[in-house]
Amino acid sequence: MDLVFFNGWGSLLRVLIIGLLAYATLVLFLRLSGNRTLSKMNAFDLIVTVALGSTLATVLLSKDVALADGAVALALLISLQFVITWTSVRFRWVRRLVTGEPLMLLYQGEFLSTPLQQARVTQDEVLAAIRSSGLNDVTAVEAVVLETDGSLSVVKRQAESRHSSLEGVRGPH
Repeated sequence: MDLVFFNGWGSLLRVLIIGLLAYATLVLFLRLSGNRTLSKMNAFDLIVTVALGSTLATVLLSKDVALADGAVALALLISLQFVITWTSVRFRWVRRLVTGEPLMLLYQGEFLSTPLQQARVTQDEVLAAIRSSGLNDVTAVEAVVLETDGSLSVVKRQAESRHSSLEGVRGPH
């Protein structure tokens, strides 16, 4: 078994220089693409973020990948993310395809078994979200919604309101 602890100063210098340049390139591209590129993440955003990190690591550590190649790969991933998010804002079918839709798991104190099974969420997890929101009684909850980013939103029961935050959520309302 061949253990290599030090490849020489040239290897370290390459990682340092390429690392600084690749990091600066990534930051520049992210600033150009806007705040949405790495905002609160749904599954699609997470995949792109992991791919960006993997690409950056490959550029840093692989002598076979030139900085220019890595910059093009980073630009491609960020551009694809921009195009997908741009179209998802304008076309509902793209948004549903990429991010899914929020799913109601509890409505007016009743657990909704089919959505719970679809989402693979337990009643205990819903109850934990209710407790985390500062409530201790299910009857004080209008609904619990599984958001597209995987978080659970608890909607407190209120007097009748003209505008509900539950519009657009799949479920019985």
